Amino acid sequence: MNVYMAAAWCFVLIAAVITELMTVQFVSIWFACAAFVSLLLAGFGAPLWAQLSAFCAVSVLLLIVTRPIVRKIRGGYVRTNADLNIGKTAVITERVDNSLSKGRAKVGGVSWIAVSEDGSNIEEGEVVVIKDIDGAKLIVSRP
Repeated sequence: MNVYMAAAWCFVLIAAVITELMTVQFVSIWFACAAFVSLLLAGFGAPLWAQLSAFCAVSVLLLIVTRPIVRKIRGGYVRTNADLNIGKTAVITERVDNSLSKGRAKVGGVSWIAVSEDGSNIEEGEVVVIKDIDGAKLIVSRP
């Protein structure tokens, strides 16, 4: 058994566990499991290439297999403050024309790029309802 490699895998294992305890993302726990497998291999005297291969393979396998399950349990979509604008009204400050990629609307004192939900043009000064947010664009429609 290579004591130095066993110590290295113990360090990786402990670091991954501490990182996992400090965050709530469920990412480093997979690396902790992979480090444990590599630690066992080091204990049985496996060569370094086998330990590293096992670490990579187990990490990738666990990420692929379990990450979708964790996302489903935690809920895949995290609402942002911008999402709170959905359903509110906004005022068009620059004519909305989807074909020219032009248009701006103001909501809560903040100016946003605006696009029409149905593709129609909306004139400056009209009041619209925010239907959705796509990145930094408001998807709007007439009430």
